[in-house]
Amino acid sequence: MNSARPNILLIHSDQHRFDCVGANQPFVPEGPGRLVRTPHLDRLAAEGRTYTHAFTPNPVCSPARACLQTGAWSSTHKCITIVGTEAYQPSDPKLPVLTQLLADAGYRVGHVGKFHGEVAGGPTDHGAEVYIGSGDYRKWRADQGLPPRPRTQGYFGEIDPVTPEQTGVAWSAREAEQLLERFAGGEAPFFLRWDPPEPHLPSIVPAELAEWFPPETLPPWPGFDDPLENKPAVQRRARRRGGVGGWTWEEWAPVVGRYLADVVLLDLQVGRLLAALDRLGLAENTLVVYSTDHGDMCGGHGMMDKHYVMYDDIMRVPLLMRWPGVIRAGETDDRFVSHELDLARTFLAVAGVEAPASFVGRDLVAATAGEATEPEREDIFAQYQGTHQGLYSQRMLRDRRWKYVYNPVAFDELYDLEEDPGEIRNRVDDPAAAAELERLRGRMEVWMAEVRDSLSGPLWVWKGK
Repeated sequence: MNSARPNILLIHSDQHRFDCVGANQPFVPEGPGRLVRTPHLDRLAAEGRTYTHAFTPNPVCSPARACLQTGAWSSTHKCITIVGTEAYQPSDPKLPVLTQLLADAGYRVGHVGKFHGEVAGGPTDHGAEVYIGSGDYRKWRADQGLPPRPRTQGYFGEIDPVTPEQTGVAWSAREAEQLLERFAGGEAPFFLRWDPPEPHLPSIVPAELAEWFPPETLPPWPGFDDPLENKPAVQRRARRRGGVGGWTWEEWAPVVGRYLADVVLLDLQVGRLLAALDRLGLAENTLVVYSTDHGDMCGGHGMMDKHYVMYDDIMRVPLLMRWPGVIRAGETDDRFVSHELDLARTFLAVAGVEAPASFVGRDLVAATAGEATEPEREDIFAQYQGTHQGLYSQRMLRDRRWKYVYNPVAFDELYDLEEDPGEIRNRVDDPAAAAELERLRGRMEVWMAEVRDSLSGPLWVWKGK
């Protein structure tokens, strides 16, 4: 094991589906090909560890990112919606913040890319000595004499009349690379976050990459043909509000193709940073983590974005970790991971910083080394409180076979993931699944009490559909 405290490079993207990483074996109905090729992310997987069952603690940008910064559930840190919505507020200022804890321990902290109001103020108010925001790209683009980034109606995407090297994700990767070079010259270890806002829809991508994904070649997502029968009515409304009600796959495929092109563009920049670590002699003592805040429906179940549902399209996330000499190359870990919470705890552990009691995740490095003090999780939980179109609380419990979604203001959902991986058939009122429903509701009730979830207690008196 490396003796010195490692550098940490966190690449934390926005709305990247688990099944849109080559190493995660995305679904392919026919033939040996893959939906999208990501050679640089696949390199991370080959040289480190791939987590197959990592899930977001909250499928909304600001709350998920606040879970990473505070190490706490969204019902604890209280940042439950995104900036600009009716219930937005930053995290509870009394909670310790990851980046400040690392800075106080002697780490140089930098942040390039997206910041979404997850904590009050900005990154430089919480330990970062440098913050370069995504909004700075507009000025760079104008200074280069490039036309403004095209606008798009809704989240449907557009072609950007620039080269891949002139895109926002390439610009921000170059900024992150320059910060790596700056930090490499010092004696202190560093924690660098690169938070590209890609591949979040709308995907506005160069034509040369969009052409890689002809719409007629793209197969539907497993859950696309969902009639939404016996599902909460808000899901049908979400389709209409997204402007995609009644869309066929032929209408969705161009949107999905641009999303996949955005994934390719992002992967190219991951390669840039990995090459920079090699060039600077930093790779051997740098923990590199790739993940995202949550996934993207992107046509899954015929829906746009991520609201009012807890399907695996948005709940399951890619998570890759590389640390030479500590993490064995080519490992696959299928344990349940609550990724933002566990990463927060892991970063403190590898930096030698004692985690405050409010950091409720688990140290992933210790767990793999057999040094974990807690038993392996048998299931995974998540919270959702709503966002753009108002509050709408949900809670999810998922084990290896079953998923239960508690909908306080609608009827609940129950899916047999072994028989129905697309989560199409809601079995909440199926007598044959009644025992599983009762078991999962009981487990959910215990968990909500343990984390002091604001919904635990009286609402559980009602046990109807």
